[in-house]
Amino acid sequence: MTLANRMPHRAPSSPYFDRRAKEEREAAILAPWAMRSTSSRGRRHTEEEDDLRTVWERDRDRIVHSTAFRRLMYKTQVFANWEGDHNRTRLSHSLEVSQVARSVGSALYLNEPLCETLALAHDIGHPPFGHRGEQALNRLMKGHGGFRHNSQVLRVVDLLERRSPDYPGLNLSFETRVSLLKHEKDEDWPQEFRPRTARACLEAQVVDLADSTAYDVHDIEDGLRNGMFTEARLREEVALWNGAVEAVMLRHPGFLEGSTDIALRQKRVANEVLKISLNDLIQTSHARLVTAAPGSPDDVRAHATLLVGHSPAIRKEVGELQGFLTEAFYRHPYLLELSQHASEVLEALFHALTKAPREMAPWYTRWSETVGIERAVCDYLAGMTDRFAEEEFERLTGHVPAWKKERQRG
Repeated sequence: MTLANRMPHRAPSSPYFDRRAKEEREAAILAPWAMRSTSSRGRRHTEEEDDLRTVWERDRDRIVHSTAFRRLMYKTQVFANWEGDHNRTRLSHSLEVSQVARSVGSALYLNEPLCETLALAHDIGHPPFGHRGEQALNRLMKGHGGFRHNSQVLRVVDLLERRSPDYPGLNLSFETRVSLLKHEKDEDWPQEFRPRTARACLEAQVVDLADSTAYDVHDIEDGLRNGMFTEARLREEVALWNGAVEAVMLRHPGFLEGSTDIALRQKRVANEVLKISLNDLIQTSHARLVTAAPGSPDDVRAHATLLVGHSPAIRKEVGELQGFLTEAFYRHPYLLELSQHASEVLEALFHALTKAPREMAPWYTRWSETVGIERAVCDYLAGMTDRFAEEEFERLTGHVPAWKKERQRG
């Protein structure tokens, strides 16, 4: 499909490229399957529209300026924050997802600000210590509704962030909020968002693939840099890595064989893995869209299958890479020790704070009167950074966590 439409000439009514001009641009250049700002179902609490920003630009800005987003800088992606300056954090991961999502969304004539908003917001419900912290909180909240980071994202943007005396949360748009729940089970799907559509909008589908693509690539880099596996093992077990090596050898003859700069060699091949994945994702998704020819976002949401995805060949290679990372990286004995660390810290804090809720920040002490002690403590713990959780553990128990003490000892 070729979209030859161009923005019609319009006598400027304002010296600025304002919201109305942006909405007109969306109408002129976006694909029929893309989300349009003017079609938003609005916010839970009515607000006047912004003069300069579209609805999803406004959502994006509220995310970026939120406390929860800033805290991502000190939250684990895979490695604990204090283990090295070059490892990814939740914040750097979210920024990389945003870059990938915007690239794919732009290529498919989708709504870039919505892609960006969902990418930046998708992990702000994550607790300290990454997925290991999530697992620990879910165990602790058994019998109290459990803990799932997707539903926690919605709690953060709807209830826990504070920006206005007129309403709780960030008052984001309906489309942003429902898209953040992409992996929730049907039994956990909020009544507000029913009936549940068969599929998410394309922008949300793009962010889902951008998330996995970003962490596949940066986990290769972080794993290699930290000695969790070797390039030789990647060459033996991962076809996608070998394809990237071949592409780099063609583009930079003699570089991989002759350079002693290991970090640069690894970075160059990892970048090629990203390029191969993205090019295939864009081309395959475009072909699916042309074949399916959805006339609107509603057609996308009602479609029998996902319309954003890889070709069978690259999907197989991506699956092989993810299987490799699971065995060689995520299940590495060193990282499994972090699971014990997360459990030790969060269990001690959970029990201490449920017994003495006044040890929490005052707002959460008051919040416990609304949602109950266990849920308020869970919300408080989920918002903590790695560093603050460890500091509170030491303050409330008088001990340094065993795993951290061992690492510091050397």
